[in-house]
Amino acid sequence: MNTTELLKKVRQIEIKTKGLSKNLFSGEYQTAFKGRGMSFSEVRTYQYGDDVRNIDWNVTARTGDPHIKIFEEERELTVILLIDVSQSSFFGTNQQMKNEVLTEISAVLSFSAIQNNDKVGVIFFSDIIEKFIPPKKGKQHILRIIRELLNFEPKQSGTNLSVALEYFNNLIKKRSICFILSDFMSSDYETPLRIAARRHDVIGVHIIDPREEVLPNVGMIKALDAETGNIRWVDTASSKVRQKYADWFNQNVAYFRCAFLKSGSDILSIRTNESYEKALHQFFLKRAK
Repeated sequence: MNTTELLKKVRQIEIKTKGLSKNLFSGEYQTAFKGRGMSFSEVRTYQYGDDVRNIDWNVTARTGDPHIKIFEEERELTVILLIDVSQSSFFGTNQQMKNEVLTEISAVLSFSAIQNNDKVGVIFFSDIIEKFIPPKKGKQHILRIIRELLNFEPKQSGTNLSVALEYFNNLIKKRSICFILSDFMSSDYETPLRIAARRHDVIGVHIIDPREEVLPNVGMIKALDAETGNIRWVDTASSKVRQKYADWFNQNVAYFRCAFLKSGSDILSIRTNESYEKALHQFFLKRAK
């Protein structure tokens, strides 16, 4: 993608996702993700029913009238996006590939965060840590993240979420909101996920293309494994082959759900042939309750 095409695509995503963040998710994001604590805001005259534990005795003594301290939630949070940039994300049989949906969701979450004065950082991962963008605020920072997502070329093709989570656990010590955006075509990440969930608010965003769920019966095909680069012939007319594929896919989904729920983390599944706006909206509403 040349520079002109890249800037045009960034602008298109900015217009779409920034609008969604402002019009659809602004209040719900703030309610769904709480601040880290309460900070002193001001004092006012005591009113019947106020908590006497909040009386400011210094102001009360100085004025002769009882005053109480007013506290407000500290809104500033840090949002970390763990984004899967392995080759399996470059797959799609509908209008958008998984990585395109992933990019737009990342942009919506990022714009929602900065509209609430939160910082956003990104960890790109395959089966290695591909890139880390430290948390910052501001529109230009989010546009940089979108540019990186659109034009990023990973060094490796595989997926290893365990490596990404271990890096995140060692790097980010302060409590944060961690969105993991992936197709979760990997396993053995239960332990580092559990460690992450003890300190952070972790949400797994599972991106699924419907063609991945069922292997179609189209006879003999030459199949490429995007993550290993291996090419082999597959007899899709065989019911055993199709069942074996379905079992493999379902095992990955079951592991994802079990690992996240056991760790106390939230999950969100989004299909590329469905509206991610609706899925995010419902998720935020659920979290806000």
